[in-house]
Amino acid sequence: MSLITNVMDHSLDDGYAEAAARRENQGEGGMPKTLRAKLGLAAGLVLAALVVTVGAAQARVAAPVVAKERQELIDRIDRETVSADKLEGSVDELRDDVAARQRAALKKSGGSDQADLVGILSGATAVHGPGVKLVVDDAKEASTGGDGTNPRETSGFSDTGRVRDRDMQRVVNGLWASGAEAVSINGQRLTALSAIRAAGDAILVDNKPLVPPYTVLAVGDEQRLSTRFQNSADGLYLHALQENYGIRTGISTESDLRLPAAPSVIVRTAQPSTEKGTS
Repeated sequence: MSLITNVMDHSLDDGYAEAAARRENQGEGGMPKTLRAKLGLAAGLVLAALVVTVGAAQARVAAPVVAKERQELIDRIDRETVSADKLEGSVDELRDDVAARQRAALKKSGGSDQADLVGILSGATAVHGPGVKLVVDDAKEASTGGDGTNPRETSGFSDTGRVRDRDMQRVVNGLWASGAEAVSINGQRLTALSAIRAAGDAILVDNKPLVPPYTVLAVGDEQRLSTRFQNSADGLYLHALQENYGIRTGISTESDLRLPAAPSVIVRTAQPSTEKGTS
């Protein structure tokens, strides 16, 4: 208690108090006493005020220029966006025209049945029929990573609750192996040449980014397809992701699914050679 009382009574060190008193007696503290010192202080204040005033004036002059340039950039972006939308529409129309010409050419060369079969298998033709709808989504707390010991994180994944490209690869391959005749992800029709890749945290299908939840549609015998997939190694893998990492999944059988045609698919068919080989 005596130490606390001493600190409270002598909050300022005695040495500091004596030095302050000595400077005050010698006229060294407070405002400057001489005319030169006062003029120096006044000049410093004037200079500081001048710098602030000039800076504010320059900012006021430059503000309209910056705002004008910003608006010009916004207008340019809007124009380019409209142009890109028009070009994308033209590309879609050309793709539809190419697909129609391919179907017509296939019908002339091999009959309607062969043309339909080739179009379905290649993904060049839109299809519909019974099948399976599978929805895969990130975990509710997808931003929560693992502890550094689980295999998904040690394999380079920063977030174990997110659906990855290799997860979707296994899902699609499992559906094909279970008897699916046509598959799409979020409206993107898959073909034998389709690639499911990753760019950062995004999943790409044929270089087009997808947004979760990932809806996979597979046309085929709905009951058999659903049972075989869920009992397959890939179906069990998806179930393990749900149990261990909280990834949300749901599967249902549908009486009629509609899958679009894949864009920019060029169908080529081989023809038997009638020439006899030379001996």
